[in-house]
Amino acid sequence: MNLNETINLLLIEDEAYDVKRIRNTLRPFEKNIHIREVVSDGRVAVELLEKGHRLYDVVIMDFQIMGGLRGENLIRIIKEIDPTLQIIVVTKMTVNITDFEFANKLIEAGAMWYCTKYPGDIEEYIYQPTDFILNILNAYEKKKLEKERLRSNRRLQESVANILERKKIIGKSPSIQKLREQIESCAQNEAIVLIRGASGTGKELVAKNIHYLGKRRFENFVPINCGSLPANLIESELFGFMRGSFTGASTQKKGLFEVAHRGTLFLDEITELPLSAQSKLLRVIQEGEIDKIGRTGPVRVDVRIIAATNKNLEREVKKGNFREDLYYRLNVVSLTVPRLSERRDDIPLLIDYFLHYFGANMGTKLPAIEEDALDVLVNYEWPGNVRELQNVMQRLLLTGTERVHAAQAKSALGLLRTDWNLQNSQQEAFWSHRNMSPWREVEQRIQREYFQFVRENTQSDAEAARLLGLAPPNFHRMCKRLGLK
Repeated sequence: MNLNETINLLLIEDEAYDVKRIRNTLRPFEKNIHIREVVSDGRVAVELLEKGHRLYDVVIMDFQIMGGLRGENLIRIIKEIDPTLQIIVVTKMTVNITDFEFANKLIEAGAMWYCTKYPGDIEEYIYQPTDFILNILNAYEKKKLEKERLRSNRRLQESVANILERKKIIGKSPSIQKLREQIESCAQNEAIVLIRGASGTGKELVAKNIHYLGKRRFENFVPINCGSLPANLIESELFGFMRGSFTGASTQKKGLFEVAHRGTLFLDEITELPLSAQSKLLRVIQEGEIDKIGRTGPVRVDVRIIAATNKNLEREVKKGNFREDLYYRLNVVSLTVPRLSERRDDIPLLIDYFLHYFGANMGTKLPAIEEDALDVLVNYEWPGNVRELQNVMQRLLLTGTERVHAAQAKSALGLLRTDWNLQNSQQEAFWSHRNMSPWREVEQRIQREYFQFVRENTQSDAEAARLLGLAPPNFHRMCKRLGLK
């Protein structure tokens, strides 16, 4: 405690000689411990605290006072008014006896400590004066800790609320309303969830909503794309390794299961895991422990698992590509995210959301979407689902046009070629005779657009990498270098 701080007390006592004893006991410490108010009635004390509970740090109260509000009921009401207020009870009821049941009732009601008023032969001071003073000091420190804890919780709650606002699921269609209900239901329990849906439908978004609406919302959400893990590094990435466990292991490494301890691990594209890794994952789910490379004993982990796939998992099991026992462990609760073409009523809402979102980030004036353009966008099949719609909205914003008509919408979708985008300096500057660009810049631009085209027209990043003839890690490195998420 800082010596310049003052502890403000509210004393609830109806016997004048007991008020005198408490004042006499506190007098040597009156520079730091100040009785701000003395009241003799529980209801008056409650009214006082309701008007200004922040004026007090610690409440000293007699257990038996006049009026109908006293004892444990009064303690509970005070804690409802301000949970950080610390309460010390002084009472004649425990003279020369040790009443554990009485003490337990006080603590359960919300009191921090209690002491005996006097044993009969002490008239000037309260009994146990040293303990009394020390517990007032402890109560003050506890109040400060409680206030800081509440502030931290409030900041965490606000942070989670902001994440949920940014990651909200847009739509009013029946399928999306049903999906929201399923998410809320999943968030209330700890069951493993399997999310099914085509590439680009928003499976990770669903997983994040389950996590941040659930009991683990203040812990880590760790996403991993199973298709991006190099086969020879899967075990070390998931489970970690000890220092010196193999050549080059100069430090200890935490695996993703340890990073996600007490939180959620999201395994996207779960079918891309090789069978050897699937067996290790099954053991983690069954036993709740991992085997780190180089460690002699297992490590306990408490992780909620959410998995996702864009493939028919039952078909993969029949083909022998996915373990049947792991399938049954994962398929506890199954959610299906609908394709964008199956919820066309949501497309105008998504268009509006993405235009405002990217427009704010880019500092760009929002274009007006004309009716004919909206018809084109709503009736388009969207093979890349919401991810493709998101990219198309960015593309339209980059054109700088004020009004989007059907032809421009079709061009942004790649359904036809027009000159409107060739005239835009941001889009096609390197085709201008007045502004020819270096080949490296043109090459990177072409790579970026082609990579984006392939991603939008394939079911997964693993499939895109295969079509491009790249190993998944190289594909993801290229995407990162090209600025593609």
